[in-house]
Amino acid sequence: MFAGHMGAALAIGRAERRVNVGAFVAAGLLLDFVLWLFVLVGWESVLIPADFAATHQPAFVFPYSHGLVAALLWSLAAAAVALAACVELKQGKILAAALFAAAVFSHWVLDALVHVPELPLLGANSTKVGLGLWQNMPVALAVEAGIVVAGLALFLSGCALPRTRKLGLAALCLLVLAFTMLGMTVAPAPPSAMAMAVSSLASIMVVCALAFWLGRPRQ
Repeated sequence: MFAGHMGAALAIGRAERRVNVGAFVAAGLLLDFVLWLFVLVGWESVLIPADFAATHQPAFVFPYSHGLVAALLWSLAAAAVALAACVELKQGKILAAALFAAAVFSHWVLDALVHVPELPLLGANSTKVGLGLWQNMPVALAVEAGIVVAGLALFLSGCALPRTRKLGLAALCLLVLAFTMLGMTVAPAPPSAMAMAVSSLASIMVVCALAFWLGRPRQ
């Protein structure tokens, strides 16, 4: 799930219009950024199984990025950063911090919906959870598309961004959704876990940069 995390972040961003929505998108994708960074340094791992062409589902060992306790800690860290960064919001910085924490933690909730039971509650050997919606891919993709459309509708309704940037943000989300659907249905297996990590990190950074640029305040 990539586009769905963006949709959730947009919906959360509606609650605090003074913050660039790109920052909420980055928060919503933070756990995946941490995952792929940790894969590169060897702290977490991803296995591309032999049946990837049929399932399009790698197997993960990711207790430090996608464990329940880890996700809560990353959420608290995001809230602390928001408290320090949003000083101009005065009293509103408390709400902003809570929203950033929610955006980060929404990632874990959505992943728990689609992954098979591989999200640990604590460490790598702890109980793992996951409802496995990806085992019914048409339903999973329909749910993800619904989250994206709902998030876009909620954020763009009453948004003060210029029309061109609203359209750009919508186009970005729909493009990511299209690539997500292709990646989960017809894309070939990546050549290696390292290649998957590098391409995923690059995609996250490009999407966050574009979302931040499109969400900048009206000049």
